[in-house]
Amino acid sequence: MDYSKLQNGSDIRGVALEGIEGQHINLTEQACRDIGRGFALWLMEKTGKKEGLRVAVGRDSRLSGENLCRFICDAMVQSGLEVTDFGMASTPAMFMATVTEGYRFDGTVMITASHLPFNRNGFKFFTCAGGLESKDIGSILTYAGSAAQTGLPAGRLLSGTFMDTYAGILVDKVRTATGESAPLKGFKIVVDAGNGAGGFYAEKVLQPLGADTDGSLYLDPDGSFPNHIPNPEDKTAMQSITGAVLANHADFGIIFDTDVDRAGAVLSDGSELNRNRIIAMLSAILLREHPGTTIVTDSITSTGLGKFITQKGGIHHRFKRGYKNVINESIRLNQQGQDSQLAIETSGHGALKENYFLDDGAYLVTKLLIELSRGKKEGYTLQSLIASLEEPAESVEFRMNILLEDFKPYGQQVIDELTAYAQTQPGWSLAPDNYEGVRVNLDKDHGDGWFLLRLSLHDPLLPLNIESNTLGGTRIIAGELSAFIRGYDKLAAEKLFQYL
Repeated sequence: MDYSKLQNGSDIRGVALEGIEGQHINLTEQACRDIGRGFALWLMEKTGKKEGLRVAVGRDSRLSGENLCRFICDAMVQSGLEVTDFGMASTPAMFMATVTEGYRFDGTVMITASHLPFNRNGFKFFTCAGGLESKDIGSILTYAGSAAQTGLPAGRLLSGTFMDTYAGILVDKVRTATGESAPLKGFKIVVDAGNGAGGFYAEKVLQPLGADTDGSLYLDPDGSFPNHIPNPEDKTAMQSITGAVLANHADFGIIFDTDVDRAGAVLSDGSELNRNRIIAMLSAILLREHPGTTIVTDSITSTGLGKFITQKGGIHHRFKRGYKNVINESIRLNQQGQDSQLAIETSGHGALKENYFLDDGAYLVTKLLIELSRGKKEGYTLQSLIASLEEPAESVEFRMNILLEDFKPYGQQVIDELTAYAQTQPGWSLAPDNYEGVRVNLDKDHGDGWFLLRLSLHDPLLPLNIESNTLGGTRIIAGELSAFIRGYDKLAAEKLFQYL
């Protein structure tokens, strides 16, 4: 097969199990073996080392994980690598295995498809420089589709563990920051792991720090995800952790996605801490620690968040969607001499300068737990940190399919023509410093908010986000925009029109 079809940005993803009509396995045994050989060849080229390369492999709870692990491990061993199978792991932990003393693997592989349905799976790759870029994945897949071999004798397969070490890093961070061995004693903190790989956090991080975790949900790995999708953006998942917080009178609730590179949280009053709210809270903490720093976010953050960051003395740099985009932009700013401590998407993908710019959900919530402990000592709550955040009255999103195989030129045409159209409309103004699609602000007489139309990174879609500071405002904005949208017959905008 054409392995390039398995590329999803900086990841590899495909169908690993039958079970959903119309979706047939393309992440086959042969594909996994070829990808393992391709990674070995790429790593040798990248490091300049022909022999002695050490690689570790981990996986989340997906049903296909064990088989995919066996296939790719065997292929890398046959290519001459020393491979250590870590078993169940989180994506951030697999990166940390490349930089942690006593491990320092040349490369690692995480078998995951994040929050996608049970039948999907895939691979993420790391070196000590971080996660691979899209061009690196392209090179691995090119090697996978070739007949190239390393020419080395077989290596060996070892078994190992790393999650205890990784959890210990988080525990030590909290103890160092607070100066206490059990700073969470007296706190009730519940975790919803959604049967993904995040169940370790309750037992191996929270409990050693003194927290009471009774009432936590779905900590045991189960790749059929019988309770809800492990995804902080999913409404059912958020209802689950919110219910657990309220039922157990908890001080804090934590929810992870399947592979723990994203997290959401719930405050003691049952209010959700995600999207703009979690960005605001982390910004407040980091701006106290690093006055004037730049917070890089994706393109759909609210106007209120930008105002909040500015009021706290920071700079809000609204960039593009895609976690690698915001991370790389933050790194670029730092390289140019502009301090940027946080790169974060509204999806919950967040990376801190102090933590290798690794998108790590467990690290983010650990940062919040330090603040929870500090607040108890100094007489403030987590809620108080974002009390001045102005939140929108309404927010909606429409995902409009482009009905063309070659969709990008058509999508860009729509955006370009909307940019010109916006400059002719009363009450509309183009947002300054916009890096993706077209973002337009509308005054109080025309919806009191903004919209952003952008082209999806990978799919034939034009996502449309609308936000208003006034109840009913999103419909006013949608109505003003619909006259323009109706002129494009290759754009499936039925849901937008139904909303009106």
